[in-house]
Amino acid sequence: MTGHENSFDLRDAGAMRALAHPLRLRVLGLLRMNGPQSTGMLAEATGAASGSISYHLATLAKHGFVEPAPELGRDGRERWWRAAHEMTSLDAESYLDDPDRREAAEAMRRTVLDSYHRELLEALDAEMSLEPEWIAASDSSDGGAQLTLDEFRELTADLAAVRDKWWAVGREPRPGTRAVRWITHTFPRGER
Repeated sequence: MTGHENSFDLRDAGAMRALAHPLRLRVLGLLRMNGPQSTGMLAEATGAASGSISYHLATLAKHGFVEPAPELGRDGRERWWRAAHEMTSLDAESYLDDPDRREAAEAMRRTVLDSYHRELLEALDAEMSLEPEWIAASDSSDGGAQLTLDEFRELTADLAAVRDKWWAVGREPRPGTRAVRWITHTFPRGER
């Protein structure tokens, strides 16, 4: 969960199902990371047909994730789109007592986790084309600790504060910058 001012608070099962599709999730991510794009640009970036991209954009728009950006089109045939929000937040506790929302959230979260896995593998594949100092600045790690519930909440809040700090610093490209990605998760482990 986040307190980000331009965040879409996901509560509707239909919207969760919309994001459970890998191509829709990727299109939304491209619009959020790269800014407004035309249907054709999104088709080229994803390798999907323009008609398929149009269909998925309409689904994303129906649920409030994207919106048309007609002012960017050079002619009446070119359709441009922008992300309606910078990020999506989901309060897992809010759907635990609703089987339909719980099922939709699980499908969406599995798609998101699959996308993280693919993105990490792509980063590993691309590593050899990077300058050594960018590779050295990268990190891939995990950890675990025995924490009380209050300590666990504090850990999650600390990580959210770090994310929010760097989100604010790096929202716009500047000279010498490169797109950098972070993925964090905190979760209680099952008893073993």
